[in-house]
Amino acid sequence: MRFFSFAAIAALACATVPIAAFAQDGEPTQTVAKAPLEPLPLSEYGELPKVEDATLSASGKRVALLATVNDTRSLVVIEGKDTVLANMPVGDMKIRYIEWIGEDRLLLVSSQTEDLGRNFTTDKAEFYIARVLPVVPGLEAGMVFAERRNIVDAILGDYGIREIGGRHYGFFGGMQLKKDGRMEYVFDHGRPYLYRVDLQDMSVKRFANAARPGHDNDWLIDANGEIAATFDINDNNGDWKLRNGENEIIARGNNPLSRIGLLGLGYDGKTILLSERTAEGIRWLEIPTAGGELKEFLPDKGIERVFFDKQTGHLMGYRERGDDERIVFPDENRGSALRKVRRAFKGLDTRPMAWTSDLSQMIVRTAGNRDSGTWYTVDVKNLRAHPLAYERTRIEPQYVGPISTFEYEASDGLKMSGVLTLPPGRKAKNLPVVVLPHGGPHARDKETFDWWAQAYASRGYAVFQPNFRGSTGRSDEFVIAGYGEWGRKMQTDKSDGLAALAEKGIVDPKRACIVGASYGGYAALAGVTLQQGIYRCAVAVAPVSDINDMYQEDYRASGRERTTKASLLDQLGPRSGWDAVSPLRFAEQADAPIMLIHGRDDVVVPYSHSSKMADKLKDAKKPYEMISLKGEDHWLSRSETRRRMLEAAVGFVEKHNPPD
Repeated sequence: MRFFSFAAIAALACATVPIAAFAQDGEPTQTVAKAPLEPLPLSEYGELPKVEDATLSASGKRVALLATVNDTRSLVVIEGKDTVLANMPVGDMKIRYIEWIGEDRLLLVSSQTEDLGRNFTTDKAEFYIARVLPVVPGLEAGMVFAERRNIVDAILGDYGIREIGGRHYGFFGGMQLKKDGRMEYVFDHGRPYLYRVDLQDMSVKRFANAARPGHDNDWLIDANGEIAATFDINDNNGDWKLRNGENEIIARGNNPLSRIGLLGLGYDGKTILLSERTAEGIRWLEIPTAGGELKEFLPDKGIERVFFDKQTGHLMGYRERGDDERIVFPDENRGSALRKVRRAFKGLDTRPMAWTSDLSQMIVRTAGNRDSGTWYTVDVKNLRAHPLAYERTRIEPQYVGPISTFEYEASDGLKMSGVLTLPPGRKAKNLPVVVLPHGGPHARDKETFDWWAQAYASRGYAVFQPNFRGSTGRSDEFVIAGYGEWGRKMQTDKSDGLAALAEKGIVDPKRACIVGASYGGYAALAGVTLQQGIYRCAVAVAPVSDINDMYQEDYRASGRERTTKASLLDQLGPRSGWDAVSPLRFAEQADAPIMLIHGRDDVVVPYSHSSKMADKLKDAKKPYEMISLKGEDHWLSRSETRRRMLEAAVGFVEKHNPPD
C-alpha cells in the first residue's frame, strides 16, 4: 500500500532515493495486471488529490503543501524531512495557489464567487483573496487590502514578491472605490491600480494609476521593487504603448485583436519581453529597458514553457515544443539541473513545481504509467530525490490503466494524435470506448494520469482524448487550423480518431460514448446533435450549447471592447455560420441520451447554457438528465461536487453503454 507520510501527522514518505535509481534506458515499460482488477470506489478518482499544491522557500529548507491529512484538508509546512512547523486546516476553501514570503510567512490566494447584479458587465465574478499566514509563532496573519475602506479586499493581479531592505513587499492590482454624496465608498470602475503592500504590517502604497477608460494596463516589477515596464493597450483599436521605468515610451504598435502583452524581463533584467499572436502564429519581442530597437526574440522557436526567477522576475530559460522538448538555459548549471530531473523520471509526465533560484533544490510532480501522482523534493546537487507525498494513495501502480499516444490522420489528411488510456488487465481488443475531448479548446492532453479518464478505464472502458486541430503543444499553424472549425473539422477530428481506433481493432465503434467539460462539453453535445449515428450517449459538463450566446457573454464581460469582438470573430468564424454548429439549435436531432451537469457558480460558461439545452431537449421529447451542482464553479474545485459529477457521469455511461 502506498501511503501519505508525515511523521506525527501522517507520515513523510520513506527513504531518500538516488535520482539515478529512477532513470531508464529506452522506452518505458508498462506492467499491467494479469486479470481485470476489482475496481476501486469512484470516490478515489473524484476526490481532490491528497496533495493539490506545494511550494519551496527561497533557501530550499522549507516546504508548504496544500494536502489532505487524516481526512482534513490543511496547509502543512515542513522543515527538513520530517519536522512539521504548521498544520492549518483550510476546509473547502477554493485555494488557487500558495507562495513563500521569505522563510517565515506564506501567501495564500483563494477565490470565491460573488453575484454582482445588473449594473455590471457580468452577473457573477470570481474574486481572488490574498492572505498572509505566518508559519512560526509570534507573527501576525493578515489579508491584503482588508484594512482599507477605499479598496476592495480582493486582488486583481499578482505582480510578484520582492525583498527590499530586509522586508518583503507584494505587488498587486486593486480596485479603488470612490465616495458618494453620503461619504460612503462605492464602485467606480473595474480598472485596477497597482499597489505595493508591506507583507509584514499590511500597509499599502499606491504605486501606479489605473488605465484610462477604454484602455488596459499591465506592469512588470524589477528585482529592486520598482516598475520596470508599463504596457497600455487601447481596447477599441488595439493601439499599444510600452513605457519603461522612467515613464518613457520606448515602443508602440497595433494589434487589432489585442493579442499582445508583457511576458516578463529578460535574462539580465535589462530587457523587456512581449508575446504577440498574429495570423502567422506566436512570436516573442524584446527591447532594452533603456529603449532601442524592438526585435524578435527566439525567432522560429516553438516554446512549450518558460522559467522565471521569482526573486527577481528575470527569465531563466525555456523548454521547446516537440518530441525532444529541448531545455535551453544560458546558465548551464541551471539547464543541466532540469535535464537531470527529466532523465531521472523518464517516461513520466514530469513537472517542476517550485525551485530555488539556482535550481539546486526543486519540488517535482510526476504522473503517468503506474503513477497516479507523486510529489518529490529533489536535491539536484547531490542527485537525490525524496518522495514527499502521494496524490491518490489507494490508486496503486497496478490500478493505473496503461497510457499511450495514438497517432492517426483526419479525414482531410491532417496528422493527428491523442492519448489512449486502456483498462487495467484487459486486452486492447474491441473495447467499449469513451471519447473524452479536452476543454479550451486551445489546450492539449498528454500522457499523464488523468483522474477522469482513469475512472472510466477502471470500469472497463478504453478512453480516447484526441488532440484535435486547435490544440496546443504542436505548431502555431495547428492551433490556427482550428479557427472557425467549432462543430466542423474540430468535431470530425474526434470521430476520425474513433474510426482509426476501430480500424485497428482496439475499440468497438458500436459501443462509444462522448464525454467532456467546457469546450469538451460542447463537443459532447455536438457529437449527438450535429453528428449522427456515432455515439450511444453524451455527458456534457459545463458545456457551451450556443455559439452566439457565448459570444455575447464574452463580449459583454469585456465591456464591449472592439478588440474582444474582433478576436472572438477571428476564432469563431463568421456569425452566419454559428447557428449551424450550435447544439441548442439542433436538440430535436439528438440521437442518443444526454446528461447535462453544471455548477451554479460557473463564471466561465453560464449555467444558462445547460438549462436552455435541457428545456430544448424536454420540448423535443428527447431523453436527458440534468444535474445542478450547487456552490460549484467551472473548475470543479470541491471534492463533494466533483465526486457527485463523476458518479453521475460514469453511471450514465454504464447505463447506456455497458462495459460488458
